[in-house]
Amino acid sequence: MLSRRSFIKQAGIAAGGIIIPLPESVNSITTIMKQEQNYDVIIIGGSYSGLSAALTLGRALQRVLIIDSGNPCNKQTPHAHNFLTNDGKTPTEIAHIARQQVQSYDNVSLLSGTAVAGAKTDEGFEIQVENGQTYISRKLVFASGIKDIMPDIPGFSQCWGISVLHCPYCHGYEVRQQKTGILANGDAGYELASLITNWTDDLTLFTNGRAALSDKQRTKLQNHKIRLEEREIEWIEHKNGYIQNIHFADGTSAPVSALYSKLPFEQNTGIPKGLGCELSEEGYIKIDAGQRTNVHGVFACGDNTTRMRTVANAVSMGTATGIMLNKELIEENF
Repeated sequence: MLSRRSFIKQAGIAAGGIIIPLPESVNSITTIMKQEQNYDVIIIGGSYSGLSAALTLGRALQRVLIIDSGNPCNKQTPHAHNFLTNDGKTPTEIAHIARQQVQSYDNVSLLSGTAVAGAKTDEGFEIQVENGQTYISRKLVFASGIKDIMPDIPGFSQCWGISVLHCPYCHGYEVRQQKTGILANGDAGYELASLITNWTDDLTLFTNGRAALSDKQRTKLQNHKIRLEEREIEWIEHKNGYIQNIHFADGTSAPVSALYSKLPFEQNTGIPKGLGCELSEEGYIKIDAGQRTNVHGVFACGDNTTRMRTVANAVSMGTATGIMLNKELIEENF
C-alpha cells in the first residue's frame, strides 16, 4: 500500500518540497484519498493486543488501520514481567518494538487519535475520530482496554502500577516476602488475600471500614495469620510511587511495602455497547471461542474481555483474533 504522499506524487509534481497536483488529477487524488480511508479491518486500541492482531492480519495481506490514543493503562508501571523473551523490560520498550515491527508492513497503518463514534453499515463499519475524520472497514476489532476506577484515597493513583498492584503473576516475585497489604473487602478481599499468601507470610487485609466477611472467612484468615484491619484509610504515604505507610482516619498508620487491590472498571470506549455488543455482568465485552462478539463482524481481545490481565495474554488473544478474523474474511471472499 502506498503512502498518501506517494499517491500524491504519482498524480502531481514536486516543487521546492511542495507537492503541486496537476489540475486533471484533482478528482483522481480525491478518489485515492477516499480509498485510503477504506480498510479490511480497523483495530481500536494499539497496545499489546491490538498490535498483535494487526501483525497477524498484516502478514495475512489484509489492509489494517490501528487507531490508538497513546494512553495505555500500564503507563506508570516500571517493568513488565511473566512475558517470555521480554521479562523485565519496560512496557514502553515492549510497545515501541511492537509498533516498529507492525509498521514495517506497508498494509498496516497507525493513526494517533481517539475513536469517538461508530456505526454499522451495509458494507461494514464506519469509525469517527475526534477530529471528525471517518474511516471505513469491513471488520472491526476492539482492543481498547479498560479504565480502572481509582478509590478516593490520596496517594493511591500515584502508586498504581508501581507499588499498588493488580496482579501477583506480573509483580508478585519482585515484592515477595515483603510487608504486603490487600485493599479489598468481602469475597473479593478474602480470595485475593488467600492468593497472595503464596508470595508472602506478612500480609494484612485492609477493608477500609467494617469488614464484609463471614465468620468462616474470618477464622480462615486468622488460621493463616493474615491480619484484618478495618479502620478507614485517610491517605497513602509514598516516595515516587513506592508506598511507605497507610495512614488511617484516627491518626495512626501502618507500614506497607506493597499493596494489592482489585478495582472496579469501565470500558475505555462506549462504541462496542453502542453497536450492540453484549457485556458480562462484570463489564467485560462478551466473546466466543473465536474472539467474536455477538455483533457480526466485530471482534474483541485483551483486557476489555478478560480478568487475565497480563501482557502475554493480551498478545496471545490478539494473535488469535487476527487468525480468526482473517479466516472469516477469506471465507466471505471465497
